[in-house]
Amino acid sequence: MDVKAGVLEVLNNIIGEDMADQMDENLFDSGLLDSMATVELLLELEGRFGIQAPVSEFNREDWDTANKIIAKVESLMG
Repeated sequence: MDVKAGVLEVLNNIIGEDMADQMDENLFDSGLLDSMATVELLLELEGRFGIQAPVSEFNREDWDTANKIIAKVESLMG
C-alpha cells in the first residue's frame, strides 16, 4: 500500500484541497485542519492503514504537515 498516496487522498477528502504540492504546509496554521477535522483524519487513517492513533496521544507538532503525517503513519505501521 502506498502510504503517501493514501494519506494525500484522506487529506484531500477531509480538507478539500490537494496537498501534493504543499507537503510541508502547516495544516493548522493555514486553517486547513481544526480539532474536528483532526479527529476525522485520525479515524480515516486508522481505518485505511490499520493503525492506532489515539487522540489522547495526539501531538499537533507531529502531525502538522502532510510529510509529517505520512512519516507518522509509516512509523505506526511498524
